[in-house]
Amino acid sequence: MCYDDDARPPLPPIRGAALDAGEVILTASDGTHVAAYAAQAAQPSGAGMVVLPDVRGLHPFYEELALRFAEAGIDACAIDYFSRTAGTGRRDAGFDYQTHVPLTQPATLGADVAAAAAYLRSPAGGAVTRVYSIGFCMGGRLSFLQAASSIGFDGVIGFYGWPVGRSGAGLAAPVDEASRFACPVLALWGGADNGIGPDAVRAFDAALDAAGVAHRSITYPDAPHSFFDRQAVEHAAASEDAWREILEFTGPRPV
Repeated sequence: MCYDDDARPPLPPIRGAALDAGEVILTASDGTHVAAYAAQAAQPSGAGMVVLPDVRGLHPFYEELALRFAEAGIDACAIDYFSRTAGTGRRDAGFDYQTHVPLTQPATLGADVAAAAAYLRSPAGGAVTRVYSIGFCMGGRLSFLQAASSIGFDGVIGFYGWPVGRSGAGLAAPVDEASRFACPVLALWGGADNGIGPDAVRAFDAALDAAGVAHRSITYPDAPHSFFDRQAVEHAAASEDAWREILEFTGPRPV
């Protein structure tokens, strides 16, 4: 598990307002209904964000994060991973996500991500002109892999997403897929992460360098795994800087 139940996302440095926010049901290309939470910016920047949660799926942390993106001018849609095996209804804190993780499939996860991107590009989702993904832990790995998808992301962001090794969800190691990446990458790491060490970070950076992929990789020296949490006040400076990096990364790029 990436975050505790009481974890909440840090506030963005520049906050406006959200025009609308709430639960939505997406339809994937195979007709499957996928639970999601979407928020639209009152003053949209043209950017849209697909939010990919940690191993628990659509936890309140990620619903609020979608809202915070909207306040920062980025329309957002956070998806659930387990609609195919557990239905689209609301779940309590006791949901047995560990039973459902091995039931996910890379192809269907990709279809669900594509449904969220399509929603953001539609009038209902804000008709965004630039689409990004952001993920945390399991979702960080999944977000990195979107750079090799056919969805057409303008960039991908991963917080402490495992770049090497095996995945309980059957996802490929991003380090092995880097040669297929077709958009820029922003990778954010905790220097005190007990799971993802500096060797893994260096291997990912080296693979992206070898593939000629534009990327920015930032390690916050004293930050642990899951530092991006406004309850973790001792890591507030790292969270503030991470927000600045995200907003710069998703801003319009020079032509």
